[in-house]
Amino acid sequence: MSNEKYVIRAGETTHDEYNLDVTPEKAGWEWSSLRVVGLTAGASVEIPGGEAEYLVLPLEGGCVVEAEGKKYEVAGRESVFTDITDYVYIPRNTDVRLSSPAGGRFSLPGAKATKDLPLRYCPRNEVQVGLRGAGPASRQVNNYALGNDLETSHLLATEVLTPGGNWSSYPPHKHDEHNDVERVLEEIYYYEVRRGDNETEGFALQRIYPSPGHDIDVCTEVRDGDVVVMPYGYHGPSVAAPGYDLYYLNVMAGPAEDSVWLMTDDPHHTWVRQTWETQEVDPRLPMTKTS
Repeated sequence: MSNEKYVIRAGETTHDEYNLDVTPEKAGWEWSSLRVVGLTAGASVEIPGGEAEYLVLPLEGGCVVEAEGKKYEVAGRESVFTDITDYVYIPRNTDVRLSSPAGGRFSLPGAKATKDLPLRYCPRNEVQVGLRGAGPASRQVNNYALGNDLETSHLLATEVLTPGGNWSSYPPHKHDEHNDVERVLEEIYYYEVRRGDNETEGFALQRIYPSPGHDIDVCTEVRDGDVVVMPYGYHGPSVAAPGYDLYYLNVMAGPAEDSVWLMTDDPHHTWVRQTWETQEVDPRLPMTKTS
């Protein structure tokens, strides 16, 4: 299996209203998926229900979500680099009409579901925002379906903001075994890179390398709109180039029924966590409004 299979470039899966459409089949696995819908002002799209549960999570702009005879107005945000957002949880087998009066882009992080849960609007004050790491490993983590009040069947979703020049997803970690301290989780990274001075396009670097019993070797440049799928292996770091802030949306799901995120550090590098005790968190954080 070629390691290029794990890298999906911006535009590669574009069709109809979808800027991005990473199905489980495209990723080569069973559980995790991600779509990004792009709507012009006043446009709408019908999204038929299926076996996946998902979030309607705005990346840019606001939207209206209509399903099960209910209508939710989602305020959204100007940009992933300026704010967190409210959002809607969509259970499996639920038809949705998504519209946007002013236009925008809306991510649909999803997972195959094995139980039925209620449709739910989630206000922005339910988003769990935290700062992780210290020094050049400082980053901001926004949890939308991980460690907060939202119940899902298998879906975990979070986003990470990394100031330019910092290392994120570090120390490298894995979640490809089921045991007391780890869960099997297929993971998608979707990247956006904040433009620099004079609107110059930036980039970041992503690394994945073998874990016990899993052969994978990815070291790639990623740019705005790119995706890397991670079925197994140690992943990290995600390195934001100096001058270019990095955003990535993590979508995770696996066969365990407890919907928890448990991972294991690469034992060669876990000592780095101890150094954070004597370092300050990067003063550029938090990068967005948090309340």
